[in-house]
Amino acid sequence: MFMTRFFITSRALRDGVLRLSSKETNTSLIYFMLKTLYIKNYALIDELTIEFGSGLNIITGETGAGKSILIGALGVVLGDRSSAESVRKGSEKAVIEAIIEAVNNKRVEQLLKDHDFEVRGEMILRREISAKGQSRCFINDSPATLALLKEVGDLSIDLHGQHDHQSLLRVESHIRLLDEYGGLGGLVEEFQRQLESLKNTQKRLTELRQREKRMREQKELHAHQIREIDSIAPEENEEEDLQVERTILENSEKLYSATNRVHDILYSSDDSVHNRLVEVRNILQDLARIDKSFADSANDAYSAQALVDEITKFAQSYNSRIEFNPERLADVRERLMALQMLRKKYGGGGNHLSEVIRYRKTIAEEIMLVENFVEEITKWERQIKSQQEVLSEIAERLSAKRKDLAKRLSKAIPEELKKLGIANARFEVSIKHHPDTNGDILIDGTRYAATASGYDYVEFLITTNLGEDPKPLVKTASGGEVSRVMLALKTVLAKSDRLPILVFDEIDTGVSGKVAQAVGFSMKDLARYHQIIAITHLPQIAAMADVHFQVRKEISKERTMSVVAKLSHEEHQREVARLLSGAEVTDASLKSAQELIAAAR
Repeated sequence: MFMTRFFITSRALRDGVLRLSSKETNTSLIYFMLKTLYIKNYALIDELTIEFGSGLNIITGETGAGKSILIGALGVVLGDRSSAESVRKGSEKAVIEAIIEAVNNKRVEQLLKDHDFEVRGEMILRREISAKGQSRCFINDSPATLALLKEVGDLSIDLHGQHDHQSLLRVESHIRLLDEYGGLGGLVEEFQRQLESLKNTQKRLTELRQREKRMREQKELHAHQIREIDSIAPEENEEEDLQVERTILENSEKLYSATNRVHDILYSSDDSVHNRLVEVRNILQDLARIDKSFADSANDAYSAQALVDEITKFAQSYNSRIEFNPERLADVRERLMALQMLRKKYGGGGNHLSEVIRYRKTIAEEIMLVENFVEEITKWERQIKSQQEVLSEIAERLSAKRKDLAKRLSKAIPEELKKLGIANARFEVSIKHHPDTNGDILIDGTRYAATASGYDYVEFLITTNLGEDPKPLVKTASGGEVSRVMLALKTVLAKSDRLPILVFDEIDTGVSGKVAQAVGFSMKDLARYHQIIAITHLPQIAAMADVHFQVRKEISKERTMSVVAKLSHEEHQREVARLLSGAEVTDASLKSAQELIAAAR
């Protein structure tokens, strides 16, 4: 016997969970496989790594050896409640890590993408529990919430037994299982697309109505604001132009005297710049007749004279236009104050009148839109009615198909349960509808609320007692029956159900003999489509194992610990023989074990 440490080969995949016939294979095969479970400092476990195989993984061991500890640890890494008491004595924290191979599962991929987690071929789920009771969760080595870890776990592993982690015992999962059984996924997705489109239209109409209400309430205010803006009638860039005019009017006397002075210096005085330049020009022209090198300077003097003449003309012209107008200055100042008031009230804190003009345009459009709202709302209401008709038609088709599927499933489940030793079972699929006067689905004049899957409410009902009426599965199945009911459902739904990793804790409770062997064969067949991990104490089921693990207690350094070993073929035979005969393995029990194992092949 050796400690478990092995690797999954491509052949194992072919021969185990993916062992499908060509008719059962499709191009987008979806499967999960729990590859590795690592546990450290959890309860009686010091540290161990279990590398599971495909197909049927069986776990056996004596009572109290720690089999349920493994299932408890798996439940914790899938999001079950944890406790500081589970941390091994003397340790700071317990660590549980599961590596799950997930291929082509769009629901898990989308869930991870929606929460910004890396999507890859393997998912690493990890939970750390401190001795103080604090818990930390990780997905693909990134921190995650416990709620998200649980949601990913629920989509990956279905655990049946002592823990409330059973998808078939959650009523909300029944409609999904029925749809997958009948291959209704495409029609459900079409319904969901139409429902989303309808919700978007309804949201748009709600926003439109809310906006209309707000705008009607503000209509008088906006009308007053428009009247106030229009009474001043601001123009683009007007404020800047008026500020320039105000500056000129305020400085008219200075401008008048200064331009007079410019004209006097440049032209009108006896010693003006103009006269001096004329004199210099004449001298340079005379010198140029003697020496041509003065020609350029003479030309420059002429140009300077011309420039002075232009400046003089501008100053004289400007001077003649200067207006001493206190009344105009008062008007400009008053206008600027009015524009400044508008800018502060309606400019949104901006420094330009353009914001006021833009605001006026916006509220004018809203006032105009209020008048057109009745027509706009009517248009959207017609669109909603049309979308509801489409949605109702799809919902009615879905419901009809589900009713047909319900009849088929109601026949198949009792037949499977009969093989598992429950002879008088009756199974029914209840499909109900809840009228809702505000619902989006209209069928035969009655309105119903739309869910993500239509308007059907599906629940599985069962009775295992002759003469009794079927009752809700979540209330009826218990004790030794519950796991067999789950196994029967899983067997019937095997090719459609996309929760391939199944964990059964003591599925054999209350069964023995031929029934136990029937349970084993059912699990063996189911393992063609799903990876199964099962704890059992029955040799008939243990004999079916593709991979067999044994849990036992050991004492090391005066501490008790649980260890797990993967069994070789010979060890597998001896363990089945032990289950047959007890602690002492006899030649007869070993032979019987070999016969059971041979029959399982």
